[in-house]
Amino acid sequence: MPEPWTDAYVDSLLDKYAKRPANLARMIVDAGPWRGGLDYLGPDGESSHSMPELEEKSASVAAYLAAHGVSKGDRVGVLLPKGPELVVSALAVWRLGAAYVPLFTAFGTDAIAMRVKDSEASYVITDAANFAKVDLASMGSCRVLLVGEEPVGGTESWSNAVDTPPRDGYVDIGPQDMIVLLYTSGTTGAPKGVPVPLWALAGFEAYMTLGIGLRDSDRFWNLADPGWAYGLYYGLIGPMILGHRILYVNRPFDPNSVEEIWRRYGITNFAAAPTAYRAMRSAIGDRKVQGSPVVMSSAGEPLNPEVIHWAKATLGVEIRDHYGQTELGMVINNHNDGRLRNEAVPGSMGLPTPGIRAVVVAEGFVEQGPGKDGEVAIDAGASPLFWFPGYYRAPERTAERFSPDRRYYLTGDVASTDGSGNFFFAGRSDDVILTAGYRVGPFEVESAVMSHPKVAECAVIGVPDELRGESIRAYVVLRPGTQAGPELEGEIQQLVRERLSKTSYPREVLVVEELPKTPSGKVQRFLLRAGAAG
Repeated sequence: MPEPWTDAYVDSLLDKYAKRPANLARMIVDAGPWRGGLDYLGPDGESSHSMPELEEKSASVAAYLAAHGVSKGDRVGVLLPKGPELVVSALAVWRLGAAYVPLFTAFGTDAIAMRVKDSEASYVITDAANFAKVDLASMGSCRVLLVGEEPVGGTESWSNAVDTPPRDGYVDIGPQDMIVLLYTSGTTGAPKGVPVPLWALAGFEAYMTLGIGLRDSDRFWNLADPGWAYGLYYGLIGPMILGHRILYVNRPFDPNSVEEIWRRYGITNFAAAPTAYRAMRSAIGDRKVQGSPVVMSSAGEPLNPEVIHWAKATLGVEIRDHYGQTELGMVINNHNDGRLRNEAVPGSMGLPTPGIRAVVVAEGFVEQGPGKDGEVAIDAGASPLFWFPGYYRAPERTAERFSPDRRYYLTGDVASTDGSGNFFFAGRSDDVILTAGYRVGPFEVESAVMSHPKVAECAVIGVPDELRGESIRAYVVLRPGTQAGPELEGEIQQLVRERLSKTSYPREVLVVEELPKTPSGKVQRFLLRAGAAG
């Protein structure tokens, strides 16, 4: 394999995934027939599933689906918790050359119905616990395959599917054909369908090897749920195309249990969202932890520097922050691969990954130099690993995200760079606060607030202010065992003045029990703004 910073490395990935028809399920089975598979820790115990076992069951489910009309290019929704049935379902869908539509188990009836209707899914595979949220009347001709129970209310039996004689062979699809149809999280508005083509696997492998730094000897655990991009791209597909065994934990997240799971499964490489790391910081405190993974990655939203400092001191590991989107995969990283590993600058998302040219642009798509804020954009023509084809059946919404000449894909995120090319996140373009003529990114204020020993989480928004245009309001969640007091607001305000500036401190500090988040854990500041306006 060529060195990762060379054009030859990118070309080798494109040659592997973008030049000829292939089948994702076959790639996974061939990549790790003996060392691949799944370890499962569920509410009632644990189990281990080899790749030959998963392949055989998926071949039976594929035969059943094919016999009931599912074929190449069809969409199949999967509404299942982490577990062997989810992996079997995904492999079955991909074996047929169909597209997998993730339906997160935290979704309600309306969110599920919207995705099923928009994708025109021919089947939904679910279990009894989640079937109650499936509105059959809104699903048209879509059929339901029910896991673990006898069929009820017009559903079909999973046991019949897994008892079907296995289907031989795999249906190849073209590099541009869809393997996944994944809907955005709705952080800034209505969810949009993102078709993921087969050749996007080139970018997935680049991130797994360079961003995550996954080695053949590693035992990897990605805590993110496969109902979302990070957990699906890099917790299921990414490791499995490289022949790695995956770990699924289907239990309520308990930050106190993470250490025990690391030790039980010998985890050497760990990835999670900032929400999980913040919860671990609150639970573990300053207690030294033994047996931590040697590599840790964070993605989903910016990781506060205070959490990074805490991990170095208590876990002995530097959590390295990464940036991406559902539409992109991960494209700017503090890479864990030793050949690309840079000196991570606190608060930085890192450097663009090989095969991606990321820039900061201002109005008129003028590229900005170091120290100047603008919108993060991907120079599509100079980024051979940029795979996003546009939103599913939504040309107008697609056009909103590109420059008129289609050169730049616009992320909607505001950032700046330094002289070494590191990117520093400021916020979503609609999150940036304009106060007294100054532009203030919420992330840096939130990070400063989180340095207060009583604060576990924080979200910052701008609220209308007659004098300043907007003033800064901070919503804080306190760490367990701490109490709010009349002096807390003043302490936080003074802390931010000292760490940032006199223009960046929150003029209001509100203590709340929780922050509004998407099911994937991203803070929804627009809901806080809506509440403030109401």
